Amino acid sequence: MNVTHPVAEKILERLRARAGEAVPSGDFLDLAARTAVDQALSRLVKVGTIRRVRRGLYELPRMGKLLNEPLVQSPDKLIRTWARKNGLRVVPSGAQAVNLLRLSTQVPAKIVYYTNGRTQNLTFGRYSIKLLNRGPKTMDLGGRVAPLVIQALRYLGTTGVTPEVISRLRSTLSKKDKAELKSNLRYTAAWMKSVIEQVVSEEKL
Repeated sequence: MNVTHPVAEKILERLRARAGEAVPSGDFLDLAARTAVDQALSRLVKVGTIRRVRRGLYELPRMGKLLNEPLVQSPDKLIRTWARKNGLRVVPSGAQAVNLLRLSTQVPAKIVYYTNGRTQNLTFGRYSIKLLNRGPKTMDLGGRVAPLVIQALRYLGTTGVTPEVISRLRSTLSKKDKAELKSNLRYTAAWMKSVIEQVVSEEKL
């Protein structure tokens, strides 16, 4: 396809501006009518200029400098982009949250997220992600970081939340993250409130 075609060129410009992120097709609808956008995306995929991650999600192919292999987005970015496209929320499961926060070096055997949508399995290239439907107790948590931290703490439990875990969270979370976490205290168990208060405290440990 001639990428100098106005719609195709605008799509490529937007993908470049997203710095390698997968972009939902709906994010291009301000550029032209849906038919024109769909045709441009289909032709760009056909000639290998862009890659379809899964239906409705597109990215620019990138190659790693060291191994000269295709670079793939993290499953966390992919599932969050997919969720936004479909008007859903997703929250990492406990094991996944612990890994994302680098509270453990252990990589979960399965990638599991909770959602306010239906339970299902999704494939994004080499990644297989299981979505489990959960209710308000899990899905009503506000923000992005707070649900992540709270799921990690639930997973670790009272015996797994060590002073080292608290110290790491205190040092890695920003002031904004801590304010978000504090605003969700009402959703947590009593023991977790104590932990979160230590994490968000300005006093030295």
